[in-house]
Amino acid sequence: ARAGAGSGGGSAMAQPEEPQPPVVPSCPLPGKICDVVRSERPRSCCGMAMAGFRTAKYQLPEWHRRNAGVCYEAYMAGEDAERGRAEAKHLMKRAAANAQRAQQYSKATLCQRLQDINFWRTELQKEIMELDAETNLLAAQKLRLERALDATEVPYAVVVDNLECRDRRQPPDLVIDQVERQLLKEADLIRDIRDLLKRTIIQAATQIRSNRIQKENCERDWSDKVETNHIDDKCVSYCTDSTNVQSHPSSVKFEENASSPKSWAQFSHDNISSAEQEKLASVQLRSRINSIIRDASQDLRLQRAAVGEAFDSHLRDLAEAKLRLEQHLQQILKDIGEEEANIENLKKAIKDKEAHLKVAQTRLYDRAFRPNIELCRDEPQFRLVSEVEELAVFLEALKRKLMESEQNLKNLEETRMKLEKEIAVKANSIFIDRQKCLGYRLRYPVDLEVASYK
Repeated sequence: ARAGAGSGGGSAMAQPEEPQPPVVPSCPLPGKICDVVRSERPRSCCGMAMAGFRTAKYQLPEWHRRNAGVCYEAYMAGEDAERGRAEAKHLMKRAAANAQRAQQYSKATLCQRLQDINFWRTELQKEIMELDAETNLLAAQKLRLERALDATEVPYAVVVDNLECRDRRQPPDLVIDQVERQLLKEADLIRDIRDLLKRTIIQAATQIRSNRIQKENCERDWSDKVETNHIDDKCVSYCTDSTNVQSHPSSVKFEENASSPKSWAQFSHDNISSAEQEKLASVQLRSRINSIIRDASQDLRLQRAAVGEAFDSHLRDLAEAKLRLEQHLQQILKDIGEEEANIENLKKAIKDKEAHLKVAQTRLYDRAFRPNIELCRDEPQFRLVSEVEELAVFLEALKRKLMESEQNLKNLEETRMKLEKEIAVKANSIFIDRQKCLGYRLRYPVDLEVASYK
């Protein structure tokens, strides 16, 4: 039996006082005389003749001593046998008591060991269940990440389509305006969110793998303890009356790879500690996933609102610019009509003045055929010359004005064409922003956080 207090079995049982065997007093043994008796008489011829009959015989005292020695040996043999029987009986009694005591102590230590095994088995089973539940929760969060990642495909496609549609704007509306900057910012934000979600998915997959590996370690330890519990429980049930006990002399040897109680407990403690660490890391990752999805959803929602405000503001500016251009076009069209009427009036005035000039020139021409002294520089002649000069000046002025009016009309026509082109450009920009972009943005997911649960 072990002395002192054991780690799992309590204090050792007290040893009873052992009885001492009876003590036989010692006595001197008689000397064994085996020497041949020699004649003490002086040599004689008769003695020499009888020497052959006396050489191998004992003397009477020797015979008595011999008998006494044999009896004593018999007595001592009996005493030794009796003492041996007493010692054997005492030894059997001691052996029975010690065997019973050792068996009870071994059974007690086995029971204590069973308690220790059941304790760690319960702790491992609890840890396995908690780790399995945590792994399932993390797997659900990973699925949310994957759904959120899928949900970002539509916003990214919408942003790319908006940018491509706005690239089809015509100059001079093909500018990097506030809408363009907000769309580029939204595209960068979605790319960053997608990259973050992908990295987090990889982290979640790695953590799930670590959780499952640690769960397998705990399950292996738990399975070993279940088997050990069954073995030790069977060992507790063994007794001397059991029919399934056998002799195993080689079982008393310790295995080289056997663990110590300290290392045995430390192994399970390390498994549980590692499981707790993985579980804590999993809980923290789940919390971080919630924050990532919530923040990403909020950022996308705010950026979507910013893009919408930029579109609304730009559409108002386009509508105002288009309205101003249309107003200018109406005025230009009115000016073109008036200029065309003015040109017609100028042409008519020139035609009228040319008729007057022809009359005056014809008069001068005809009067140049007056004969002799009648070819006089009279007052009518001076008046006709003056009239021709005045008409020529007015005709020149009217023709210059006609050229100016025609140039003005040409400029007005060019301005009209520019205005109509600008109005068409603005109408195209409005169509792209309102119909193509905003119409497509209606497919934008309502909320990324909500989409992650679908």
